[in-house]
Amino acid sequence: MRKLVLLGGGYGNMRILLRLLPNNIPDDLEITLIDRTPFHSLKTEFYALAAGTSPDSGIRVAFPEHEKLKITYGEIIEIDVESKQVLLADGQAISYDDLVIGLGCEDKYHNVPGADEFTYSIQTIGRSRDTYNKIGGLPSGSVVGIVGAGLSGIELASELRESRPDLSIKLFDRSPRVLRDFPERLSNYVQKWFDTNNVDVVSNSNITKVEPNKLYNHEEIIPVDVVVWTAGIQPAAAVRALPGEKDKTGRVILTQYHDLPSYPNVYVVGDAASLPLAPSAQLAEEQAEQIVKVLQARWKDEPLPEKMPEIKLKGFMGSLGKKQGFAYLADISVTGRIARLMKSGLLWMYKRHNG
Repeated sequence: MRKLVLLGGGYGNMRILLRLLPNNIPDDLEITLIDRTPFHSLKTEFYALAAGTSPDSGIRVAFPEHEKLKITYGEIIEIDVESKQVLLADGQAISYDDLVIGLGCEDKYHNVPGADEFTYSIQTIGRSRDTYNKIGGLPSGSVVGIVGAGLSGIELASELRESRPDLSIKLFDRSPRVLRDFPERLSNYVQKWFDTNNVDVVSNSNITKVEPNKLYNHEEIIPVDVVVWTAGIQPAAAVRALPGEKDKTGRVILTQYHDLPSYPNVYVVGDAASLPLAPSAQLAEEQAEQIVKVLQARWKDEPLPEKMPEIKLKGFMGSLGKKQGFAYLADISVTGRIARLMKSGLLWMYKRHNG
């Protein structure tokens, strides 16, 4: 039997399973999925778990069941592409013929002293639970600092404002305005929401050090009761250790077929892949669609396309609490209740399609 091993049950590998199971899997193929949790976690909703507005059960989807799918739970510590094995923390060594690495990312602290030790995270479901427990236990009037005003930071700050109106929230942004790379209309809308709802956006910030109950912004010391870090990501450690070239962000440089140049049986999907588009769940899914086609062609000994199609995304959506939102779709900006309903509908469709 040929062995396809999928590392990580994120958006990319879930799409691969959806396309192969139940009827598109070759007779001589078996699939092993390795993940640290027994379910697919909706990472785009971790901010709501951390803020206390969504239950843990609401951001999970069960993995599919199939006689040719084996699910192994464990922590991946090494990917040995020479011996075609994946090594787990419990001592297991799992062999593969084809490997799809979808291990996602972890926080990147940019060498800021104390950031790793003294901040909370929403990068995994486990760390998001820890963040919820910490914030949920804060007394009224406490100060929450959120470092990083990308989509995750914006959604966490707004959701937390609705969940805990008694807290003081400070959102630190390196840029002169939130959503700097998108139309100013969206930026102004989000900033107005923060102004109206008493979220303090600290623009042009530069966090130089984190200490217990202290943030250093440039030379200013800001008292805080908890800090959540959303100011950058990097590939998981096992991916960073892979042989081959990486881009300036540490992501793996791939061929147009999404595999390693020297190891055509090893693919990387999602946040760890070096692509011309910003990492997102949508990008991981579109990339996975192409990986499935490449795998199927290789399994049948069919020629690959001379040039793979360009991946095009539909846009992005963000929420501002449970009632307002913003979206950028086909170069059109949408704000307000409609944008929030669009995001809620997309989440419902995803869970219905994958659950």
